[in-house]
Amino acid sequence: MEKRKIILSALGIVLVIVAIFVAKLIIDSNTKEKPPVKKTVKSVFIDTVKNRTVPIVLPANGNITALHKLELYSEVQGIFRYTSKDFRPGMKYKKGQVLLGIDSEEYSATVQSSKSDLYNNITSIMPDLRLDYPDAFKKWETYLQNFDMTKPVPPLPETSTDQEKYFITGRGIISAYYRVKNLEERLYKYTIVAPYDGILTEALVNKGTLIRPGQKLGEFIDPSVYELEVSIAKKFSDLLQIGEKVELSNLEGSKSYQGTVTRINGKVNQETQSIRVFIRVDNPELSEGMYLEAKMDAKNEKNAIEIPRELLVERSKVFVVQDSVLNLVDVDPVYFTNNTVVIKGLKNGTRILSASVPGAYSGMLVKVEGQKDLLKKERS
Repeated sequence: MEKRKIILSALGIVLVIVAIFVAKLIIDSNTKEKPPVKKTVKSVFIDTVKNRTVPIVLPANGNITALHKLELYSEVQGIFRYTSKDFRPGMKYKKGQVLLGIDSEEYSATVQSSKSDLYNNITSIMPDLRLDYPDAFKKWETYLQNFDMTKPVPPLPETSTDQEKYFITGRGIISAYYRVKNLEERLYKYTIVAPYDGILTEALVNKGTLIRPGQKLGEFIDPSVYELEVSIAKKFSDLLQIGEKVELSNLEGSKSYQGTVTRINGKVNQETQSIRVFIRVDNPELSEGMYLEAKMDAKNEKNAIEIPRELLVERSKVFVVQDSVLNLVDVDPVYFTNNTVVIKGLKNGTRILSASVPGAYSGMLVKVEGQKDLLKKERS
């Protein structure tokens, strides 16, 4: 029995050893060797840095407005009776033509009545002037002879002595004269004439309309001279000068115009830290409210280059290629546009990436495929 137990124990031990050995073989047979890691080398395009003087051009845009614009308001009341042309938007008028006439017959009669009162007052003092102031009689007689009720009242004769002045004033002649002048001035307001050659851009009344004081009647502009208001950063305000030429273009870029800086506002917008610049442009092809883009030459930045903004990393670094390895170097950005940035700090001959590389990092191995202009995309 004991011999049998020994044999069975030995067989069990052998089976365990065999099982362990077989299991190890199975595990070893399923283990795959890892292939060696291949280093990925990306192909890149570069451009060689050539520092130069880069002109800083300030882009701006806005809608133009007529430099000479007249909003027509009525200061008197009456019926819209006449005009030299139809009072409609788009009608052109020459300087001095009647834009709008308001019925003034009733008021004109009041003016004539005041003129008649002045004439009668002067006539009534003529006998006293002949007796008391014979030296002044002749000039007042001439005044009456030249007095025309259909024309504006002429200036009163100048008094020669204080006695004559007191006499004329005491008879109410001077107050009557200025009363007539006041009425005449108001009578002129019943007729609105064109102060310059222009076009009617807005008409709010028609013939036969009752017009009231303070009522807006329309808008009249000079279509040959316009002004563009733009905002620029305060730091560039001292670089612009009155009289500087500005290149302007329409929204499509199909037409260009020449403008001139005429005014620079001295007040800074507290929210945007910008100032307003006014550019005058003379061109009959333009229209009120037209959208224009302006490019103003601010200054020239020496020893700089212009690159696409996408190449700028962390707003102050760029990738350069040194011995087939990417390195991240610091630069000094001096001016940003919508698509590009002007930078300084790179030496001539430095090889800089001309196109962004996804996943780029400092120390990355690269293969230079060739040269490519940094701003080729933007220029095209």
